[in-house]
Amino acid sequence: MSVLSVLTAAIAPGVALLAYFYLKDRYDTEPIHLVMKLFLFGVLLVFPVMVLQRAFAHGLGDDPLVFSFIISAGLEEFLKWFIVYIVIYQHASFDEPYDGIVYAVAVSLGFATLENVFYAFLNSASISSLLSRALLPVSGHAMFGVIMGYYLGKSKFTPDRKTRYLAYSILFPIFWHGLYDYILLTTKSYWVWFMIPLMVFLWARSLKKVNRANSKSPLRVIQSEDQVKI
Repeated sequence: MSVLSVLTAAIAPGVALLAYFYLKDRYDTEPIHLVMKLFLFGVLLVFPVMVLQRAFAHGLGDDPLVFSFIISAGLEEFLKWFIVYIVIYQHASFDEPYDGIVYAVAVSLGFATLENVFYAFLNSASISSLLSRALLPVSGHAMFGVIMGYYLGKSKFTPDRKTRYLAYSILFPIFWHGLYDYILLTTKSYWVWFMIPLMVFLWARSLKKVNRANSKSPLRVIQSEDQVKI
């Protein structure tokens, strides 16, 4: 395959998934420049993560449980969460619960996209291998982003439970990401029997959260009132 073909195949899944979740916002789509800014932050995040993971692995060893939940999932999800929280959590454009999903998914897919590009060129990947990565790691990062963003939205718009939902917004993505990695590390010959049910569950759970977040939008009430007046 040509360089352009490989690059396109590596980038396309992340962009397609981001567009999908961006367009799922029923009431007030986010400013595209902010979404792309978060996507770019996710891309840039790959480089410090690579350095930190190597340092952590050197210090903590290669135990599958430690690697999965701390070195891989813990570090990646915490840094993605930190970017969303610092850059966008208090931003005026974050004005409905679903917005948390859009921005967290943008960071997650920025990270996953550059990771996928590196994989494609370092492993001389074929179209079939890139397709499998689109269905698994790239899609997985999107699901972890949905979970993170859902609870960030609940935290911002449920002030009396802010601390609880903030904790959920980091702990749940780490758990599911860690479980994903642990399966791949410990079930090398029959991982597919665990991974397919896990991904189906995560997609079903994420789509429910998408619908639930949209249903809690304050803009939904405003639009309903306008329709009644008309």
